[in-house]
Amino acid sequence: MSDLVYTLHFTIPAVKEQPILATESVSFVLSENKSPLQLDFKENTDHLKRLIVNKKPVTIDHRNEHIIIPTTNLQTGKNQIDIEFVAGDLSLNRSDDFLYTLLVPDRARAVFPVFDQPSLKATFQLALTVPRLWDAVANGPLTNLTEPTLDGRVPGFKTYSFAPSDTISNYLFSFVAGEFKRISRTEKGRVMQFLHRETDPNKLKLSLDPIFQIHGDALAFMQTYTGMPYPFQKFDFAAIPDFQYGGMEHVGAIDYKASTLFLDEGATQDQKLARSNLIAHETAHMWFGDLVTMQWFNDVWMKEVFANFMADKITQIAVKNSNYDLKFVLDHYPAAYGIDRTEGANPIRQPLDNLQDAGSLYGNIIYHKAPIMMRQLERLMGPEQFQQGLQEYLRKYAFGNATWPDLISILDARTPADLQAWNQVWVNEPGRPEFAYDLQTLGGKISRLTLTQKAEDKSDRIWPQLFEITLVYPTSTKEFTVTMDQREVALKAVEGEPVPTYILFNSTGLGYGLFPVDKKMPPNVFALNNPVARAAAYVNLYENMLDGRVVAPLELLALNRQGLTQEKEELNLKLLTSQLSDIFWKFLPPTKRPELAPALENEIWQAMQQNPNSNAKKQLFKAYQSVALTPTAQAKLYDVWATEKAPDGVKLTEDDYTALALALAVRDYGSDGEILRKQLARIKNEDRKKRMEFLIPALSADVRIRDAFFTSLKEEKNRSKEAWVVAALAYLHHPLRAESSEKYLPESLNLLTEIQQTGDIFFPYSWLQATFGAYQSPTAARTVRAFITKNPTYNPKLRAKILQASDDLFRAEKLVQQQAVSGKKS
Repeated sequence: MSDLVYTLHFTIPAVKEQPILATESVSFVLSENKSPLQLDFKENTDHLKRLIVNKKPVTIDHRNEHIIIPTTNLQTGKNQIDIEFVAGDLSLNRSDDFLYTLLVPDRARAVFPVFDQPSLKATFQLALTVPRLWDAVANGPLTNLTEPTLDGRVPGFKTYSFAPSDTISNYLFSFVAGEFKRISRTEKGRVMQFLHRETDPNKLKLSLDPIFQIHGDALAFMQTYTGMPYPFQKFDFAAIPDFQYGGMEHVGAIDYKASTLFLDEGATQDQKLARSNLIAHETAHMWFGDLVTMQWFNDVWMKEVFANFMADKITQIAVKNSNYDLKFVLDHYPAAYGIDRTEGANPIRQPLDNLQDAGSLYGNIIYHKAPIMMRQLERLMGPEQFQQGLQEYLRKYAFGNATWPDLISILDARTPADLQAWNQVWVNEPGRPEFAYDLQTLGGKISRLTLTQKAEDKSDRIWPQLFEITLVYPTSTKEFTVTMDQREVALKAVEGEPVPTYILFNSTGLGYGLFPVDKKMPPNVFALNNPVARAAAYVNLYENMLDGRVVAPLELLALNRQGLTQEKEELNLKLLTSQLSDIFWKFLPPTKRPELAPALENEIWQAMQQNPNSNAKKQLFKAYQSVALTPTAQAKLYDVWATEKAPDGVKLTEDDYTALALALAVRDYGSDGEILRKQLARIKNEDRKKRMEFLIPALSADVRIRDAFFTSLKEEKNRSKEAWVVAALAYLHHPLRAESSEKYLPESLNLLTEIQQTGDIFFPYSWLQATFGAYQSPTAARTVRAFITKNPTYNPKLRAKILQASDDLFRAEKLVQQQAVSGKKS
């Protein structure tokens, strides 16, 4: 099949419950006509109204999500199929006054009949008839806008006609329509159109300039790095309330979650970096994923790894004073380890035998381990050879499709390293290595230092990689690079060096695995001058704690408490306060929390008052809000919320006050939902108001209302706003509510298969993580194990998601039991 063109017209009514009527013409060239053709359409047959093939009516034969076109109605050469149908609602994401398509990875067939595979690229010519107050954006440029009557009698509709899109895969077909405001600007010589629904004038004033500037910087970087100009007709984008992802790289019409773009004066450095990274990620996709697309969904990770890899480079340019190496460590390593250490760990490149499972391939391994792998590959090859290889890849496969082996063969020709062997362990297999060391000294000098690695899963694999170790002395440090290409490596370069105070392993943060911790390191960690070295140490300490090594939860909590005043880097402080909150709620016995809370709360509050940096103050205030357990702390938070007067130097916005109201509600502070009702009345933006209304039942002090809310989630329509559902589940299963919410766990697991079928790609894992992420009880762990035992033939990819999301639960169960035993002995 070649020369594939879709011509589509959707008529969108003003009332979202009414059906969307549509027509479609599909034209293509067949080089042979030996077997029936199958058009994918994942809807009920009654949605299909009329089928014409090559100008002749054909009886509709629709089975197993396929429209079967007999060979007798087709011909070698050019063909045309015309269809009248009712569009499927599953991926149209309809709200009262706007809607948008989201078709990744295999959801185009849920909206209209299509040959739904990424290798069958096509052009799409779209027309949209919409209510007269609506605006619209699509892949192709707007060519005509008319304001006719809908059927000769009913006024109030207009039709947007768009030019044919560029040649793209189906999952990149997109339109957004609704009551949006449009902004047009020219940035670095390129016209950009932006649709949004934000109403906060402060957010608009502070956000619009950086939004356009970062897009311009990202495009300029990508054109320079790839040696190719922007490859498509136009570059527009839309901000959508509670979008399922941070963004989606639709050609000519990128979609973003509105809250990630629109920041205000209370935004932290972390939020600004996240916005830059998101915009850069989606812009990089124009080359990696959109211009060159995977051949099949087993290589879906390829587009994501390069988008993230490039986004990290772009953010160095787009955000002033950003620390590239620090951001890389903090963004990628905790998230990658969070999956790779689990029993459900998956490789970067996964097989896909059933299209139904395509969405399950997405996750933190492809978004976070893959960029780590790619940076190791860049280091192995050298930046120049690596860049030239990517440029060759883009030139060779532009507007087409490619596989990971296609790229590896291009890169392999540019390096003496054996990339095929390297690729096997890094890309085709899951897991990470454990490192150990043996230090021998003589006369105050190092006589021998050896490092060994083994796989966590006890296999015989090794991960070839480069990383650094640092010898730390009282007044100096000395760094050495380790080429870890064997199971055991003797580091000759350190022989004869003075014995250090301690050794810091993986000191630049670029190595991957569970690294050893020198026992003399933790009390001296804050004296390290390099914030990247401190970040790598914090990450490794946490991983060792989870593995039951070196530091127990209470010991790491004590270290994190020291860091409240000693850590000066804002991004590192965010990591430490996040670890502190996790340890407090998830890895300590519940009976220990009330003992620790008064002193811990006071330390955080004092650190906030002493810190001169406003962003750091805000991080510390959020940490205080997270752990607040005593009546004194909760009363202090209530006073901040009620008076809308933040602590000195802390900038709180409407969103922050909403989060504060929710935090008070989950603690049953106040009575009868008064705080939530008052906060709802404060919210001005209608989209944010609707989100709050959805969350309120999940936060009710009345367990019967919470029960009813959970029961409502069994209906698909009540899960349509996935971001709302995930937020609600996190409150429903908060540790303070665990005793009354644990009964929801079995049914949450039973719903998973349906959630995969009806939800978007991240929803199954997000559902599980929000449900199981804060539990630590043996009964909760038994619920998970019983479900897995009871369902031996369960979908293996979903089984893996369950094990990934339950890993903290299993580790918490073990760590809490160890502390209980230790407490009895002491």
